Amino acid sequence: MRYSTALVLFITLLGTAPLSASTKPNIILILADDLGWQDVGFSGAQFFETPHIDRLATQGMTFTAAYAGGPNCSPTRASLMTGTYSPRHHIYTPGGRSKGDPRYMRLLVRARDRDNKALERKAAKQFEVTNQLDPAIICIPEVLNKAGYTSARLGKWHLGNDTQGFDLSSSNGRGGPDGMFYGDIDVAEQLTDRAIEFIEDNRRGPFFLYLSHFDVHLPHRARDSVTQRYEAKLKEIPEAARQNFDPVYAAMIQAVDTSVGRVVAKVDELGIAENTLIIFTSDNGGLNIVSQLAPLRGQKGSLFEGGVRVPTCMRWTGVIEAGSTCDTPITSVDYLPTAAHLADAALPESQPTDGVNILPLLRKQQIPQRSIYWHFPMYLASLVSNDDLAIELPGGETYFWRATPSTSLRRGDWKLIEYHENNTVSLYNLKDDPGEQHNLAQAMPDLTAELRADLDAWQATTKAPIPTEPNPEYILP
Repeated sequence: MRYSTALVLFITLLGTAPLSASTKPNIILILADDLGWQDVGFSGAQFFETPHIDRLATQGMTFTAAYAGGPNCSPTRASLMTGTYSPRHHIYTPGGRSKGDPRYMRLLVRARDRDNKALERKAAKQFEVTNQLDPAIICIPEVLNKAGYTSARLGKWHLGNDTQGFDLSSSNGRGGPDGMFYGDIDVAEQLTDRAIEFIEDNRRGPFFLYLSHFDVHLPHRARDSVTQRYEAKLKEIPEAARQNFDPVYAAMIQAVDTSVGRVVAKVDELGIAENTLIIFTSDNGGLNIVSQLAPLRGQKGSLFEGGVRVPTCMRWTGVIEAGSTCDTPITSVDYLPTAAHLADAALPESQPTDGVNILPLLRKQQIPQRSIYWHFPMYLASLVSNDDLAIELPGGETYFWRATPSTSLRRGDWKLIEYHENNTVSLYNLKDDPGEQHNLAQAMPDLTAELRADLDAWQATTKAPIPTEPNPEYILP
C-alpha cells in the first residue's frame, strides 16, 4: 500500500513508525563558538543585531533552558558528537591542563603553568585527560551514514585527527580538515559558501551538515566596515548605559548571523524546508568582557549558568510550531539520540547513550523528567575580576577562579554544585534565583541529600575522576 507524504509525516510525528528513505529529514546543526546566552536578539541582546537568527527563532522554537555539555569548547563538542558525558570521552578542557597559578590549586591536577616537571608527571597520573576522541567512539555522522545520510563538517572540530565518518571535512571551507582559524575575518563567509554548495549538491537528501563557526572566539577581529557601523551605534548610546558593548565583538556576531541567514535562505530556495531540521546553538557561555550574561552568574569555563546555558533555537517548517517556546532543559548529549531517531538509525552498541530523544519537545509534548550533568575536574582562572569563585591572597589581594574541580546537575528547577576541594555543595532554585546567589543547601537538607546522592551515583556510573590528592605547591591556608 502506498501512503501519502502527509500521512507518513503524521505517523512519524507520533513516533509510532520510522521514516521512509524518501522522508528522512535533513539535519543542519549550526554551532557558534563562545556565544553567550543573551548575545542574540531572541534571548534579549541589547546592542548586538541578529535579525536572521531571530527570524529562524520566530519561525520555529526557542529553548530557554538549553545547555552545553561542558563549560568550554572541546568537551561540549565531544559530548555533542558522541551523545556521552565528559567522563566517558575524557575531554574536559582544551589543552588538557588546568589554567591558572598552581600555588592556588588545593588539589593536585595537571597545570599548564607548573614549573616542577616531576610534580606535573605525578599529576598527570591522577586520571586520564585527553585532547582528542578515541576513533573507536561512534559519532553522529557514523550513525547517520548507515541510514543513508551524506554528512559534512565545516569549521572548527577540536576533537583530534580522526574525521569520525564525515564525508566532507574542512576547517575553513577551502582546505582539508585540519587547522584553526580564530580571528580570521573571512572564515565565516568561506564556511558558508561551502555549506551552501554542500546543500545544493545534496538537495535530494538526506544530509547532515555540521557548520561549526570559529566566531566569536578570541581574538576578536572583524571587518572594518562592519565594526565601524557598531562604533557609530555605540556613540549614540549614553556612556553610562554602554555596559560592556564591544563593536568588534558585535561585528563578529553579525558574521555568524549573516551565515545563518544565507543557509536558511538556501534551504527555502530549494524547497526543502519542510524536510529539514535546522538547529542553532553555542558551544558554551560567553566571556564576561564582551558577552551579555546578566542575570546569570559565571561565564565561559564556569559550571554556573553563565558558563553552560546557551542560546538555542530550532526550525522545522510544518513540524515545529512557529513562535513556540520550550522551557524543558536540554543538553548537548541529546543531539545524537535525536538524530538517530529522526533517521531511523540504530544507536551505538559499543558505548552508552547518555542523552535522550528530544523530538517530543519539538511537538510541544513532554519528556520524562531527568537530571543533566556536568563534570570539570580541573582549575580555570578568570581573565578579569568577577563574581565566579573568589579566594583571598596574602596581602589583601583577591584571585578569581572561573572553575575549580566540581560536578553539577540540574533537575527541574534545581541546580546542585559539588565542590571537590572541600567536599561541600551549593543548591539553587533557578526559577526563583537564575543568578545563583542564594545557596539553599542548609535550608533544604533533604532535597540537598537527594540530589547529592543522584550526583554521586552518576559519578560512580560514569567513573568520573575526582581529584583528592593535596597539591604540595599550595600556599594558602
